[in-house]
Amino acid sequence: MKHETLLIYAVVAFFYITSPGPAIVLAILNGIRADMKTVAIASLGNIIGLLLLSTASISGLGVLLTTSALIFMVVKSVGALYLIYIGIKCILNGRGLSLGKSLHTENLGKSRTSYFYEAFFLAVTNPKPILFFTAIFPQFLDLQADILPQFVIMTSIFLTISFSSLCTYGFTAKKSKTWLTGHNRMLWFHRMTGGVFIALGVGLLRLSSRQAI
Repeated sequence: MKHETLLIYAVVAFFYITSPGPAIVLAILNGIRADMKTVAIASLGNIIGLLLLSTASISGLGVLLTTSALIFMVVKSVGALYLIYIGIKCILNGRGLSLGKSLHTENLGKSRTSYFYEAFFLAVTNPKPILFFTAIFPQFLDLQADILPQFVIMTSIFLTISFSSLCTYGFTAKKSKTWLTGHNRMLWFHRMTGGVFIALGVGLLRLSSRQAI
């Protein structure tokens, strides 16, 4: 694979990854309600999910999803319902919250493992990454060379950018947390974040395989 081709792929992947989506919204929420170690653990869960999706795409699942309307409908419906569930949960958790004490109380019963699986499940139930891997990867592959090393390099770039992006969003949100000290600001933050998740879920339900990229 030529260096120029790899650079173009990295730029395309960067803008795709850093554009607002469910994973980024979750990273921002985690940055507000947890510490950076938890944000990193959740980000790890997300990229492991992405790794499974990229492997599945190379294995042919991506093609299957783009050609089978039924399978695509099942996958996106599960993902959409999960987004809506997170949104509703976020709105309900926002009732009666103030930043310091209430956020601590909100997370007493939530382990870092829960954050990991929440981000992991969010990744694997979103069909858009599979369609990205299926549509973008072949355009940058050198068919005259071994596919496996190219897959490893391109996937590693994608996952590195994803992890860095999620941690950056989480860190930025954490640094802005003091602004949300007021009860009303925290309440509206949860409402807006929950609303974004619900809107993303509804949007995913309306997504067709051609619109998903």
